[in-house]
Amino acid sequence: MTTPFEARVAILADLWLNYRMDEEFSDFIQYNDMGLPMAYFIENQMVDPKPIAVQFINETFDLLLAGLEVEDTGFQDLDDLLDN
Repeated sequence: MTTPFEARVAILADLWLNYRMDEEFSDFIQYNDMGLPMAYFIENQMVDPKPIAVQFINETFDLLLAGLEVEDTGFQDLDDLLDN
């Protein structure tokens, strides 16, 4: 089972909103300067996800998993992912 797109958006939006000043995530936040705010805008229904946005979200989420060294087991939210 993999994390559905809607959950990926919510996780990345939460990470960007609540951890963008966290030193532990600074390199990740800086590198993903498009995917993270895009997830926030989609989560808050400010924009509709176009195919390119879906690609950015999926790539950003995959990079997050790689950085945390976890496999995608179908996460529900950021706490679920960080607790893994």
